[in-house]
Amino acid sequence: MKNIVITGSSSGFGEDAAKVFSDAGYRVWATMRDTTERNAAVKKALESYSSKISVVEMDVKDDNSVKDAFCDIFKEIDEVDVLINNAGIMYTGITEGFSIAQAHEQMNTNYYGAIRTTQAVLPSMRRARNGLIINVSSIAGRIAVPYFGTYCATKFALEAYSQSLRYELAPCGVDIALVEPGPFSTGLFGAIKQPERAEVVNSYGELKNIPDALFQGFGEMLSTGVFPDPKLVVDAYLSLAEAEPGSRPMRTQVGVSWGVDELNQISQPIQDSILEGLQLETHLGGVSK
Repeated sequence: MKNIVITGSSSGFGEDAAKVFSDAGYRVWATMRDTTERNAAVKKALESYSSKISVVEMDVKDDNSVKDAFCDIFKEIDEVDVLINNAGIMYTGITEGFSIAQAHEQMNTNYYGAIRTTQAVLPSMRRARNGLIINVSSIAGRIAVPYFGTYCATKFALEAYSQSLRYELAPCGVDIALVEPGPFSTGLFGAIKQPERAEVVNSYGELKNIPDALFQGFGEMLSTGVFPDPKLVVDAYLSLAEAEPGSRPMRTQVGVSWGVDELNQISQPIQDSILEGLQLETHLGGVSK
């Protein structure tokens, strides 16, 4: 039985993934915040769903919380076979209107949070010369979208981090892969925060109303079911986990693409050519695609 840790399992892709992977025979460690209060019902439901699921308290924004959670996990197992960095938050609006603190909040979850969990599992993965880390990015990690500037920045950072790690860890037997969902009807849209620098937003005049109109359109699309089934993203997680080590693609785009699938096909060979330019192809070549 393979051991998998899934962050952000209180809703959306993470909650669904915990169930799907337990059905597939994995031992699942589903992590989330507030397991004794706000998410107590979710914890109970997941652990009732399968004896293979254990819900663990973890706030990916906090060093000690991540360390404590993995300390508890490693008391029961020797290594994590798969880590899915699924936790994420999204703030949208006039980009200039977001404070440094708000930008940091997003980066701390979407980027630093993935670094914290990755560093927790990599030593054992490298010792075992086996492991897979799936970092959940977005099409907004490949193309910059108006009014999503601070969110896009976190996903661009995660993309770069993941690409570099993939090169470095391939010789150690560890795979790094990105999943890039388009818009899906998950809890991410329901947790959107607005810019807190109101004076800046108001200075845009009538232009300040564009984000609200845009998000109203998103809401209408959500209500009509125009977006694809979120199960497609979880299926992508499982497909990567079940694939032959060393054969997994760098990027898997799921759902509405906005041209990102084509961008990936064009850019990956250019990206990989840097190995030749740095004379690292002999050591790190053949690990992307």
